[in-house]
Amino acid sequence: MSILIKNAKVIKSDGELIMTDIFIKEGIIQSIGHSSDASVQKVVDAKGRLVTPGLIDVHVHLREPGYEYKETITSGSHAAARGGFTTICAMPNVDPVPDTAEHMKAILDKIKQDACVKVRQYAPITSRLTSDEQTDMAELQKAGAFAYTNDGVGVQSAQTMYLAMQEAARLNASIVAHTEDNSLLFEGVMHEGKKNKELGLPGMSQLTESTQIARDVLLAEATGVHYHVCHVSAKESVRVIREAKKVGIRVTAEVTPHHLLLCEEDIPFDTSLYKMNPPLRGREDQAALLEALKDGTIDLIATDHAPHSDEEKSGSMIGSPFGIVGSETAFSLLYTYLVQPGHLSLQELIEKLTTEPARVFQLTGGHLSVGEPADLACFDLEEETVIKKDGLLSKSSNTPFLNWRVKGRTVFTMVEGEIVYEEDKHE
Repeated sequence: MSILIKNAKVIKSDGELIMTDIFIKEGIIQSIGHSSDASVQKVVDAKGRLVTPGLIDVHVHLREPGYEYKETITSGSHAAARGGFTTICAMPNVDPVPDTAEHMKAILDKIKQDACVKVRQYAPITSRLTSDEQTDMAELQKAGAFAYTNDGVGVQSAQTMYLAMQEAARLNASIVAHTEDNSLLFEGVMHEGKKNKELGLPGMSQLTESTQIARDVLLAEATGVHYHVCHVSAKESVRVIREAKKVGIRVTAEVTPHHLLLCEEDIPFDTSLYKMNPPLRGREDQAALLEALKDGTIDLIATDHAPHSDEEKSGSMIGSPFGIVGSETAFSLLYTYLVQPGHLSLQELIEKLTTEPARVFQLTGGHLSVGEPADLACFDLEEETVIKKDGLLSKSSNTPFLNWRVKGRTVFTMVEGEIVYEEDKHE
């Protein structure tokens, strides 16, 4: 099918916004410029709204198999599409864990059947995520895994991580790390700072994160592997990553929207809607993360979309699971509270959600250019809306951002020329 997107506002490489048309045929962008091609079969009027490359999220939890009451591949991919994401990367903390070729193929078959966006599947570094037994990484790669992570669990043994890095380097694959030293946790549920003392809750030191990053970057240097740090939260972690990059270690990093927009001082009371891992840290940490994102120390933004049921997230931080949903709110929140006040340019935001994740993980997409797949998102930057629980397509609504006023809602999302989300059909 041939499609013409008319009256699209696109951002050029120099940051200038221009009005143009985008002509798509057989799922590929054929031209960007005002078109009068007679072969157009469908016209989509963007009405002067922003059209970007489809967003890429390298860190989501789809919960299927095993935890379908929280999220499914169907609901999670539709939530991603509503947020403007066209490629997402799913973490392996499901049941059964995709730690064998058989389990990996089963998940990929389900993804092929149910997902409305492109989904790449992580494999675990170790069997069952929690053991020190290394998975057969070559077999998992052959089965379709694109990178390796024990997200949700820090790899406690340096030897295990070292051997895994050696094998990943041999396979030209990435190690993606949730960095957390369990011996320094002390049963903490939120950041160890001012607010946890005020609320009488056990704290989580930044040392749980930063010390394991320090260990891992030296192991990465020794093995030559590409090492990617998940959801960086602390200024000390930023310092370690910055110094590692200066000496040429192959380390990259991500930050979440919630760590950019919130800190411990924003937690109103003991509520699990603000419980995530790593936790919201101090205001100095929050500032360091934004600075690191701007100067390239942190390469990209990822949501860590982590759905849980209302029952699980209705009480105290003690006893409740970590995590918040983020697929549907990321762009609008970041546009409203970082771009509009001038903390980040629109071009920078789009790059951190498209070009950079594509570069870091060598993924297709991330560019709005001729010859690229027509993975696109259209956003309304003018009309203000309110984030509401009943407006979410995810099966879960565990987020502290409910009732926040935002601009930048998604108008439509397109994967290889096919519209997979359209706001008029979801109102």
